Amino acid sequence: MSRSIVLGNGRMLLNFDDNYWIRDVYFPHLGIENHTEGHASRFGIAVDGRTHWVDARWRLDIRYDGSSLVSRVVARNEAIGIELVIRDAVDREVDAFCREVTVHDLSGHDRRVRVFHHQDFYISGTDVGDTALYDPDLTSIVQYKRNRYFMIGGGRAPDYQFDAFATGKKGFAGAEGTWVDAEGDGELSGNAITQGSVDSTIAVDVLVPAGGSAKVYYWIGAGERYGELLKVNSRIRRHGPGALIDRTAAYWRVWARADDTEFHGLPQELVDLYRTSLLVMRAHVDHEGAIIAALDSDITHFARDTYTYMWPRDGALTVDAFDRAGYPAVARKFFKFTTGLLKREGYFLHKYNPDRSLASSWHPFLNEYGEKILPIQEDETGLVVWALWRHYKLQGDLEDVHQYYRTFVVRAAEFMSEYRDQATGLPLPSWDLWEERRGVLSFTCAAVWAGLDAAAKFAHAFGDAARHMRFQRAAEEVRSAMREHLWDEETGRFLRMLIPANARLGREEARDSTPDMSLFGLHFLGAFDRSEPRLVSTLDSLEEALRVHTPIGGMARYSGDYYHAVTDDLAMVPGNPWFIGQSWLSRWKMSGAATVAELDAALDPLRWMAAHATSAGLLPEQIHPFTGEPLAVTPLTWSHASFVAAVHDYLDRRLHMRSALNAGFS
Repeated sequence: MSRSIVLGNGRMLLNFDDNYWIRDVYFPHLGIENHTEGHASRFGIAVDGRTHWVDARWRLDIRYDGSSLVSRVVARNEAIGIELVIRDAVDREVDAFCREVTVHDLSGHDRRVRVFHHQDFYISGTDVGDTALYDPDLTSIVQYKRNRYFMIGGGRAPDYQFDAFATGKKGFAGAEGTWVDAEGDGELSGNAITQGSVDSTIAVDVLVPAGGSAKVYYWIGAGERYGELLKVNSRIRRHGPGALIDRTAAYWRVWARADDTEFHGLPQELVDLYRTSLLVMRAHVDHEGAIIAALDSDITHFARDTYTYMWPRDGALTVDAFDRAGYPAVARKFFKFTTGLLKREGYFLHKYNPDRSLASSWHPFLNEYGEKILPIQEDETGLVVWALWRHYKLQGDLEDVHQYYRTFVVRAAEFMSEYRDQATGLPLPSWDLWEERRGVLSFTCAAVWAGLDAAAKFAHAFGDAARHMRFQRAAEEVRSAMREHLWDEETGRFLRMLIPANARLGREEARDSTPDMSLFGLHFLGAFDRSEPRLVSTLDSLEEALRVHTPIGGMARYSGDYYHAVTDDLAMVPGNPWFIGQSWLSRWKMSGAATVAELDAALDPLRWMAAHATSAGLLPEQIHPFTGEPLAVTPLTWSHASFVAAVHDYLDRRLHMRSALNAGFS
């Protein structure tokens, strides 16, 4: 089940599923500890003697409340004559999730409604050794283990006291959980403490006048010590959870700068998705600077692992989008976080946790011949140097960037200069950006060129003449080698990948000409100019080669993509439609637009992205080619970042056309 809303503040983040039940709770880092392990915490009401969980039997409209990381959800159940309007937020200053539920009567009769909130925590990722208790000092439920504390409260204003509660066992010795009590007669046991595999439920009663409404509040506060709960509890009760939601909405609307961007005729649905994308991207930035790829835990069922890591590649492309959108503070934190991870030899490893520890990997240290190899994706090293240069050019952070020159830029560039085949000048084999195959990838070569070119520019800017010449020469050698060795005359395209011959091992050269959307990187990384005939031939062919021939449409990642594949009919579906490919296609079309009409036509791939986003504007990694339902993770930070980058290509190109037109009249 995909995620429908993401709310967070950099330390605490919650994900919700399509029933609008809480499914993921991360704290105090994004991605390291999921305190639910993807298990659902139920939400519902009891009215007229029956309990109704909010689920598919309700008509749900799940959206963000304007340009803010605050939700506005309408849940309507005509059969019972109740509508719920829910606003949720994770406060910017306090590690607290706050909810406001407005209960509307649709029946025309006075109603007594009991609102249930169920908590299914697996603190620090396991249900072993948890405790759930009622704390009379906090007048809240507290669930804790070691140094992770969660406080659950709620009620009506102004006293904010819930009317019933229960703690109990779950998933053990036949116990299903306290939600079963709520589902039965609507009464909760009042059991004050339970340890082991536990859950809890609270209930708040309201009288709703005929045709009228009443408000109920709920919150989850988080802390690493019990004393922090005391402070969070005081803040919530002093200000009121509704006020915390209001101030959070106000903060994010200012942050999103909804009224001061000139969009130059960009269609409104793309403007809306642009603003949502920035907010979703920001929600995935940990407070120490790591940019997390995705926090949707459902992917765990595919390989018993997640996307809850920081890939230097995804992060570099995301901070470049942040920089272009005018958010350099995010980029500064990312570079501070990332540059310190560079190995002494000058490269990044596969991926990292937001506490700077090394994350899980599937890149081996030995190849199929038993030889020692570097388990790296070299594109990650090149892209961070590339993004740092672009940050410097946009923001002019001389003093800030200079601190990374010798410790990061030079070391990375020296590695990229040396880690090359002396016979061809190409980078030595590494893993591709899809992390599936090892060889000399065109995308990786473009990223290495971009990194070396950026390093040469840094060296020139800082008066390091010798290194400027050396890095510039290495960059040109890589680009020349790409023209010579990666071009495939037979297909009229650059190869996806080359595996060099190895006489000692008796291995002949292997040339992989599979159409792959990663080839768009040759363009947006600047390895070749738009006028390069070979680039035009390559990229113009990709749209048709990768087109998904179903009513859903879109583009496959590459021909024969097996990841989450749903059909073997490659003629109809070469692979599931991916979102980043649509944005890359749009950017390519924009770069060749000669008129405003052609530029606007180049927005069609972005319109496809907007049309296949969730109701709240979340972009998955990929979607089902026949149903359009999200596959893999939702949202994927990279999908949103690629959309933002494409919008800025449009705005830059539109501004250039306007300037050229004005110059023509002057």
